[in-house]
Amino acid sequence: MTPEMTIDDPDVVAEVTAAFMAYEAALMADDVPAMDRLFHDHPTTIRYGVGEVLYGADAIRAFRKGRGGSPQRRLGTVAIHSFGRDHATAHAEFVRKGDRRRGRQSQMWVRFADGWKVVAAHVSIEGAGS
Repeated sequence: MTPEMTIDDPDVVAEVTAAFMAYEAALMADDVPAMDRLFHDHPTTIRYGVGEVLYGADAIRAFRKGRGGSPQRRLGTVAIHSFGRDHATAHAEFVRKGDRRRGRQSQMWVRFADGWKVVAAHVSIEGAGS
């Protein structure tokens, strides 16, 4: 029988919250190297954005280098949940500067030997898309 998994361990949630906020600070500063360090450097890493679908850390890095700055935003509700000691999700609502539409962001975080990393991310904006 599999042992029961601990959900929302306070220590793990605090660690992932710190990693999430470090990513948010890097995003707002357009600190591409810091953002890259917080994403898993692997071909299986995925980022779906408002207008892009990126498979692999190389594609994500290329997108960030070519976009010419991160859109400024204000966070709303942020929900971070852990599942065991090494997996967590982060979900956030946000509003971009100069835009009244609500945005949403989801991230899957995994603990690796060198720290917490995003392995999958999704960003969307109300009313955006095809």
